[in-house]
Amino acid sequence: MTAKSNRVIVKESPQRSILKAISWRIIATSATMVIIYKVSGSLDWALIGGVFDIIAKLVLYYLHERLWINITWGKVWKQKAWRKKYNKMRAIRDKNKSGHEK
Repeated sequence: MTAKSNRVIVKESPQRSILKAISWRIIATSATMVIIYKVSGSLDWALIGGVFDIIAKLVLYYLHERLWINITWGKVWKQKAWRKKYNKMRAIRDKNKSGHEK
């Protein structure tokens, strides 16, 4: 095992996320084009379908993201979880302080 393989990746870079999104879009659009070609037998229809697929799904994804920005459900969960953990740590700290004062 090399030292490089022991590294822990904590967070993906924005560039990696963009590359993954692009590679997925290529795979998904290619699948749509293959299906249209198999059904219609026309390469022209497959290419037109691929173009419409990309445009429609980009627009729908953007609208989906904008909709979810306005939904507050689930956004306070992290804050509450953090507060619960903080209060638990504070209680332990206070207990340890009171034990040392005796």
